[in-house]
Amino acid sequence: MRYTGLAIAFVSSVCFAFSGPMAKYLIAAGMAPMEAVWVRMAGAGVLLIAVLAVVKPSALRIPRERLPFFAMYAIVAVAGVQSLYFAAITRLPVGVALLLEFMAPVMVVVWVRFVQKVRLARAAYVGAVIAVIGLAIVVEVWAGLQLDALGLLLALLAGACCAGYFLMSDSFGSDVDPLGLIAWGMTGAAVVLVPFSQPWNIPWSAFTTTATPDGATTLPVLGAYLWMVLVATMAGYILGVNAVRRLSAAVGATVASLEVIAGAVVAWVLVGEALGAFQIIGGLIVLSGALLAQTATVARQPAAVLAEPVRTG
Repeated sequence: MRYTGLAIAFVSSVCFAFSGPMAKYLIAAGMAPMEAVWVRMAGAGVLLIAVLAVVKPSALRIPRERLPFFAMYAIVAVAGVQSLYFAAITRLPVGVALLLEFMAPVMVVVWVRFVQKVRLARAAYVGAVIAVIGLAIVVEVWAGLQLDALGLLLALLAGACCAGYFLMSDSFGSDVDPLGLIAWGMTGAAVVLVPFSQPWNIPWSAFTTTATPDGATTLPVLGAYLWMVLVATMAGYILGVNAVRRLSAAVGATVASLEVIAGAVVAWVLVGEALGAFQIIGGLIVLSGALLAQTATVARQPAAVLAEPVRTG
């Protein structure tokens, strides 16, 4: 059972790794990042609701007292993470954006200690320091921040929203079905993003074309979109939910962090983005520090920090 859960969590992380590279095809075809986010969330949300309405309608029931939580989840954990991440990858390589987004566990440590006033194991602080050192190497601070400054900020804000997702996981209970939360979260995010994405202005004809991002393999835009919705969104979330039912939250989150490496590999194969030596070394340090901090946090306060390690990228 444990090894099956590990395998499912690994496949989930690989599925999520395709979201950034596939989005680049939509962007190369003429869509703005916010438009790409909207078609992803709207397509996946509506499709998942339709599937659940047939196979598990009870998952779609929302207790009235949970409505504010569902709304916050849609705004922060889905719309915030996705829109900021998609905006970041227009200015940064996918691997770098993912690395910065995965500073989220460190942000959780800081929040729990200084806002919630909860004492943590020393390893949590050590992990946070290690991650910050790794981040400094990723951005090559000695060279005057060679990477795009706005892209760095957008990716870190995406990480903050991801940290918000982990913290909101404290509110999960038996009265909320994770699949229903995901379905309504994605659909709600699409509604929230309407004023920003303006779907009536989306160049829908882009789905009939092919696209070739700089240095990338040429693919049909519709094919890239369907892969992003079916694999990088629906399959990623559903597999992640099943994995967390079989594993502890800490183990599942650790395996889910492989998305950083998988995302960099997918971006290298499809869109020709190769990480430099300092990004690779710094990235491994960031991941090591973040995982150390996250594991220490979970060990000290499992219920309040993480309830499930499903990614929103």
